[in-house]
Order: sequence, then structure tokens, then C-alpha cells
Amino acid sequence: MRVTSPIIDAVAIAAAALAQVGADPLTRPIVTDRAAEWLAPRPPVRVFGNTYLVGFGGLSVALIDTGDGLILIDGALPQGVVAILANVRKLGFAPHDIKYILSTEPHFDHAGGLAALARDTGATVVASRRGAEGLRSGRLAADDPQLGYDSRFPPVPHVRPIGDGEALRLGRTVVIARATPGHTMGSMSWTWRSCEARTCRSIVFASSLNPVFADGYRYSAPASRPIVDGFRRSHAVMARLSCDILITAHADQDGATDRFRTDPGACRSLAKASADKLDKRLREERGR
Repeated sequence: MRVTSPIIDAVAIAAAALAQVGADPLTRPIVTDRAAEWLAPRPPVRVFGNTYLVGFGGLSVALIDTGDGLILIDGALPQGVVAILANVRKLGFAPHDIKYILSTEPHFDHAGGLAALARDTGATVVASRRGAEGLRSGRLAADDPQLGYDSRFPPVPHVRPIGDGEALRLGRTVVIARATPGHTMGSMSWTWRSCEARTCRSIVFASSLNPVFADGYRYSAPASRPIVDGFRRSHAVMARLSCDILITAHADQDGATDRFRTDPGACRSLAKASADKLDKRLREERGR
């Protein structure tokens, strides 16, 4: 009997990736103590209608079959690219049919695999204007609360910027970009409708809303005011979204165990959890 565990399987994925790509700089593993958790293997699954998940236990990667090509959302870590494309194939799709790859944020855990995915599929990467700047540089922005970590990832040379509220159309699918700044000022969430026969659902792929920070960063500092204001706007946006199904960039967001949520008020709950964490941190910084 073969004994498996998320750690063993995650290591196997990384080893397989290295074996296939050799010294490929775009898939060279990014070392982090959470890689095994984030890349815990999961089979591809249909969420609803033409929407699928092809990612991992800790990092979500979504796939939309528009009828005229595929849309991928997020790219996880570089060493996860082989597994993502394998999951796409398991669903019966061809990676070269991926026309767009949408980015939630310019952080290594969600954007690390974008350069390799774009190269291997020929797809166009799409991000917010601030997000596009970060993807092209492969570096964290100067105002990023996590700048102290100096987390780098393979830069994405060609990125198509998209504005808040702008629609991306492909086949029978319209994806709307929803700016959700705070975690990064370039963070973008994505919404669309997916149908089965006459039943349709509003789906939200939410960017990270967690107020994470590197040592020494203070949300209460005057220079951090735009970040806090960005979070507040994002909380209001997320709470108002039509949200029958919620997919979070981190699949284990706020202790979740399901890969997506269908409970009423899921987006409002996500917004409230983020607001509560931010308020708690602000109180701690102010000594209250």
C-alpha cells in the first residue's frame, strides 16, 4: 500500500516539475515553509457550469470554459505549473486553448507561475494597472505591507492592464474586474456568471484580503493611510457583490476547508473577517 501525505505529494510535484523542465528559470521552485501546504495536490473539480478548479489545497487556480477558449485565474508558485496544466488536461482541455490568464495580485504565491504559464500556453496575462507593474518587475511595490520580505518571482514581460469595472469578453463569458486593494494596491478580484441549463450563478474569485505585513510595518503610520483606505473600499465592494459562489485566492482563507463556498453571505463574511483583522491590528498598534 502506498502511503501518501500532502507533504510527500507536494515534494513529488516539485520533483516532477524539475525533472521535466531541468534548469528552467521560470519554474525554479520558490522556497517557502508553506509550499507543501499551499501546493497540496487536489484533483480538478467542476465548481458550477463552465467553471472549474485546477489548483491546490492551499492556492486556488480557476478555469473557465467560454466556448471559444479558456480563461485561467492565478498561477500559484512556479513549481506548481506542471500540476496546473496536468489538471487542465485531466478535464479534457488543451492548455494551448487558454487565451487569458487573470491575476489577482503581484505576490509570488499567486503570480509565481504566471510567466511559465503564459509562455507555455501563449495566453495573455491580464491584471490591474498597479498589478501589471508588479508582474513586469517581479518585485513587491514600495508601498506593499509585505515589502520587508522582498519576495521575488519570475517577471511577466507582457501584461494587459484592465481597469476597475472593465469587462473581459471571450465566447459566452463576460468577466468583470473588481478592484480590491489593500493586501496589495494592485489587487483585483474577478466576477462572472456561470450557467447549467436555465440555472445561473454569480461567481466571485476574490483576491487576498488578509492584512498581512512584514516586521516593522505599521498600518497606523501616516504613510499607510492609502493602504487602510484601500482595504475599507475593498470591504465595501466585496460586501456588495452578487456572490452565489465564492472562490478565494487562498483556498484555506479564514479556516475554510472547502475549495469554494456556496453559503449565503460568503462574500460579506469574507469582507467582515478582513475588516475585523485590520481593526484588531490597528488597535494593537495604538496600544488599545
